[in-house]
Amino acid sequence: MQALLNKGIINSQELYDMLDERDEGKVDFVLIDVRENTEYNMAHLKGVDMIKPSSTFTAWHEEVLADTKDKTVIFTCHTGSRSGEVQKIFKKNGHLATLNHVGGIASYRGPIER
Repeated sequence: MQALLNKGIINSQELYDMLDERDEGKVDFVLIDVRENTEYNMAHLKGVDMIKPSSTFTAWHEEVLADTKDKTVIFTCHTGSRSGEVQKIFKKNGHLATLNHVGGIASYRGPIER
C-alpha cells in the first residue's frame, strides 16, 4: 500500500485487488464516493463505505478529515476528476494517506451495485 500512497493514485485494477484484500482482512481503508446522490443511486462500486457529494464538501470535509486522520482513504467518482480535487484538499490539510481512484467508475470492471 505504501507504494500506492507514494504515487497518490490507484487505478481500477489495483482498487479491485485491494477491495478483495480488505474483504480478506489483509488491508484496511475507507472508500468514499464523492459523486452526487443521483449518480451514486444509478450505480456505484461494491464496497463503497461513504457517499460524500463534492457539491456539499464544505458541510462534511472537517468531520471526515477528523474521523479518518489515522486511516487510508480512497476517493472515487465518475472519472477521477472530482475525487482528485477532494484528495488534494485533504492532503493540503495534512491527511497524507489518501488515494485518488483514477478513471473512476467509468473505468472500473469490478462489481457494480445498482
